[in-house]
Amino acid sequence: MQRRSIIVGGLSALAAPALLRAQALEKTKATIAVGGKNLLYYLPLTIAEQRGYFKAEGLDITIVDFAGGARALQAVVGGSADVVSGAFEHTVNMQFKGQAMRAFALQGGAPQIVLGVNPKTMAGFKTVADLKGKKIGVTAPGSSTNVMVNFILAKAGLKPSDVSIIGVGAGNGAVAAMRTGQIDAISNLDPVITLLQRSGDLKIVSDTRVVAESEKVFGGPMPAGCFYAPQAFIDKNPNTVQAMTNAIVRANKWIQTAGPGDIINNVPESFLLGDRAVYIDAFLAAKGALSPDGMIPDKGAETAFRALASIDAELAKAKLDLKAVYTNDFVKKANARYPKG
Repeated sequence: MQRRSIIVGGLSALAAPALLRAQALEKTKATIAVGGKNLLYYLPLTIAEQRGYFKAEGLDITIVDFAGGARALQAVVGGSADVVSGAFEHTVNMQFKGQAMRAFALQGGAPQIVLGVNPKTMAGFKTVADLKGKKIGVTAPGSSTNVMVNFILAKAGLKPSDVSIIGVGAGNGAVAAMRTGQIDAISNLDPVITLLQRSGDLKIVSDTRVVAESEKVFGGPMPAGCFYAPQAFIDKNPNTVQAMTNAIVRANKWIQTAGPGDIINNVPESFLLGDRAVYIDAFLAAKGALSPDGMIPDKGAETAFRALASIDAELAKAKLDLKAVYTNDFVKKANARYPKG
């Protein structure tokens, strides 16, 4: 203890508070698993990282990228990551499976997922029923892109088994799969969607980048990208969770005031998929669906449950505690601390 006092005493007045803040954290090093980091769905995560918001909270964050949200979730379940940056509905599904997961900071107020068909292989497409027997690309089987496909199919009277689901990732592989005709339809996100749209390789069927359309599709507010973690991790590391929340809320607020040029300058070049103009268009299309303050809507858990119940008869019968799948306690504190970001 004496040695630590000497070290702190030797720090500048500016550095000492940062170290003291870091010491208050139960865990300064943490790993966040994400499925498709380049997606605008997870833009707040990238902004928090690139602009140093995690470091400002005393956190040393490692972000591990996977092909889809289902695999990111597996990393946390398996113990190789602490927190998921993923789709909100996984918290509902995991409670049904007997594993307590809780969302604590929102990144997206709508899924931003677009279902579209391939004009080359489905030139005569008229309704969702035409997808029967077709190959549909998703980021990864079991991910939110897959859930949305199943949900829209169910509304058209089709079962998940009526189509072939193929994991195509969230980058150039997804674009290539559409352009070469390997898949007949795709459920994906920006910038992939805007890139395909601009090149004429996509005809949009359902677009939840538009909040009003998302609420129409799902029948209520459908929270999307969020930070969620096992309840045990949150209970054991409340200060660390608060620090992560502070960082993401600051990122959310910065994005709302940022212009396209600011965004381009704060994301890695690889995210642009070789076309800055497409990325800017994608950002402008998705911006309205990004959370302004990290707050999870109170009716969001009910909407997510209904969506999952429509495709899972066993889950539909379950009596779940939907208040246990999210909390706004950390976000409220973050907004009080950073009212302007």
